[in-house]
Amino acid sequence: MGFEMQVVSNTPLVGEEDPDIVARKFFEQIGYLSKGADPEIPYRIFNDFFLKHPTKAWYVDEIAVKLKTSKPTVYRHLNKLKGFDILEEVQVFDENTKQNKKAYRLRYGNLQKAWNFVEAHLKVAIENYGKTVEHLQRLIEKQKKER
Repeated sequence: MGFEMQVVSNTPLVGEEDPDIVARKFFEQIGYLSKGADPEIPYRIFNDFFLKHPTKAWYVDEIAVKLKTSKPTVYRHLNKLKGFDILEEVQVFDENTKQNKKAYRLRYGNLQKAWNFVEAHLKVAIENYGKTVEHLQRLIEKQKKER
């Protein structure tokens, strides 16, 4: 899955003191929470697991059980977070099965550090758009000269 994020003009939410309000609005702004859809499961996955426990690696089945939802639902929302590159996939030794098992955690165990990674992706994407626009402009000018 490639990096994908919604970018909208916004005002920083620095005047709001309730972290739940800030988190919900921020998650909507970046396109993690869809307007009109029930935001409870995706919100709780990001907030209750990764923001409140940023260094802990979570198994999909563990999240599904705690939220009383299906593993495919959890995977759908985890994939969206992975698409932002805000989560990382890690291998954790499971004491029950005595095997390494795939788990997910907030990249670097810190939202601000994870966001720096996101910003680097955004910068590359914008630079690539700029190169495409520059190339398109050259092609348009070349086409005009040939007529």
